[in-house]
Amino acid sequence: ELTPEVSGLKENGIHEVIIPNASKVASDRVGLPAEGSQMVKHNGYYYLFNITWPPNDMRTVIVHRAKEITGPYEGKLMLRDRGIAQGSIIDTSKGDWYAYMFRDYGAVGRIPYLMPMKWENDWPLLGVEGTVPDTLDIPAAEQTGVWGIVASDEFNRIEGDDPLPLYWQWNHNPDHRYWSLSDSPGYLRLTTGRTDLSPLQARNTLTQRAFGPESAASTFVEITRMKNGDYAGMIALQRKYAFVGVKKEDDRYAIVMINGEKDEPVEVASIPLQQNGVHLKIECDFKERTDKARCYYSLDGVSWTPIGNTLQMAYTLPHFMGYRFGLIHYATKESGGYTDFDYYRIEDQITTK
Repeated sequence: ELTPEVSGLKENGIHEVIIPNASKVASDRVGLPAEGSQMVKHNGYYYLFNITWPPNDMRTVIVHRAKEITGPYEGKLMLRDRGIAQGSIIDTSKGDWYAYMFRDYGAVGRIPYLMPMKWENDWPLLGVEGTVPDTLDIPAAEQTGVWGIVASDEFNRIEGDDPLPLYWQWNHNPDHRYWSLSDSPGYLRLTTGRTDLSPLQARNTLTQRAFGPESAASTFVEITRMKNGDYAGMIALQRKYAFVGVKKEDDRYAIVMINGEKDEPVEVASIPLQQNGVHLKIECDFKERTDKARCYYSLDGVSWTPIGNTLQMAYTLPHFMGYRFGLIHYATKESGGYTDFDYYRIEDQITTK
């Protein structure tokens, strides 16, 4: 039991196990014990939602209930369908109930699921007859000003706009001295503030999540202020990554593709660049867990040319999230160079089938 301000344990508070071996309601065999707890109080009961993962089985939803928070609790297996699990329940102003869970789905990461639910004998029945429907007939939200999970961005801002709406996330805690949307209006400027050994260490990498079944992201990067040893462009970001962009070495520029699938990343392709910028694109194919990423460049923004080889994407635990598209500029020799990104555009289909 915690203090009211949740700053520590309450002196002489409750300190006991309220549900021994919670996984037992799903199986006598335990792989991943009960975790991911969410508690809801409804109609006089406390409901504790957990998942468990019996050996050679799937992620499974279990629910325990009790009249008192300390128990005694009784439990049931509530959902075993494609590993969709771990979440809780919500109701609407109209009295409708839904459950929200997620499903691991390879390199794209964890897919959120919203499903109908109903109460029966004071138990929450999830889905429809024990399965989660693939479609749900609910009205679209009428709210305005609510951002989606992903969005294209031309980097044009007017007074009062959010500099970076919530569909953007930095890969690391950012150093705000080294990015700007005002130094060159209409562009995102990334400046290197230190040197790094690889793109996985680069600090100010601006990302949005990739999505399935297919997704593509493109940008244009202006490169004239890069320093020798700099890399700038796009990345399909996870521990096993693909980078497509520009490298500056010996005062010369080249379009490069780096495949980071192995522990030692490989520069697969290098093409001399004779102009001040280049359009870049990464396409991700997540259909049926195909999990392949391919890189492209364009000198005119119209005709796209593949570069390098195909990345076999993989969901890895060191990053513990699905792939993300990232805009990146990092230095390997000297800090202080910068690049300007003109746009970020997403599509829900790819050209390579």
